[in-house]
Amino acid sequence: MAKLITAPLDRQTARSLRAGDSVLLSGTVYTARDAAHKRLCELAAKGRPMPFPIDFVGPTPARPGQPIGSAGPTTSYRMDAYSPTLLRLGQLGMIGKGRRGPEVIEAMKEAGAVYFGAIGGAGALLAQRIQSAELVCYEDLGTEAVRRLEVESLPLTVVIDSLGNNLYETGRAAYLAARR
Repeated sequence: MAKLITAPLDRQTARSLRAGDSVLLSGTVYTARDAAHKRLCELAAKGRPMPFPIDFVGPTPARPGQPIGSAGPTTSYRMDAYSPTLLRLGQLGMIGKGRRGPEVIEAMKEAGAVYFGAIGGAGALLAQRIQSAELVCYEDLGTEAVRRLEVESLPLTVVIDSLGNNLYETGRAAYLAARR
């Protein structure tokens, strides 16, 4: 059964989740991709805060009457160069797809953060869980601009938990063991 959680995450909730947990996330999340991450880290280097959790998505333009277009996850390792900085600034959750590097996992453990996986290729279905979308900054980046999303029961899986447990590793090991 899926755990019901609210964004933004608090430290206690983030630390209570374990790799493999299914969650339904409701609340406020922010989108950002590569170019926005670079700019956010540049702000951080100048001492400016970055107060929000990030969903790695570059949504397509909204159709008439819809808050957003397709909103599938993007490949997260492209943000690995920036994620440790943002985690040190207080980010507790990331949503994307694909593996994360060892530096990111270490920074997650230090911060008590989690990495959620969203289903790749299901952007149109995931967009149905988005109630509203508002441009926050970096409009010049188009789909990579930072947006505030209000989500309702967004289906996610905890891929890497705050202890560093990694579903990409444990799931593969369990699969291989079951085949023997």
